[in-house]
Amino acid sequence: MTTSAAVATAIVIAKTGILVLGGLITYFSYRAYQRTGARPLRLLAVGFGIVTFGSLLGGVLDQIVGIELATSVLIDSLLTLVGFVVIFYSLYAE
Repeated sequence: MTTSAAVATAIVIAKTGILVLGGLITYFSYRAYQRTGARPLRLLAVGFGIVTFGSLLGGVLDQIVGIELATSVLIDSLLTLVGFVVIFYSLYAE
């Protein structure tokens, strides 16, 4: 296995883990929102959903679409930033 193939495999494994765990966190945050009706929990679910989607999109763009790795990492990072802003806001929302 070449170095680039090993890196590609590691990226796929990491993105899969992020998708599974991020999806679970998003799901349970949303369920907590449904039980309580608390707006901050809805924002928390949205924030984690954005972070998870960003990771998925970055991986798909790199591995399937063939966009340059730096561009897919940039897109992933921007969506992670937006998701963290929403999560941060959810901690202060009433």
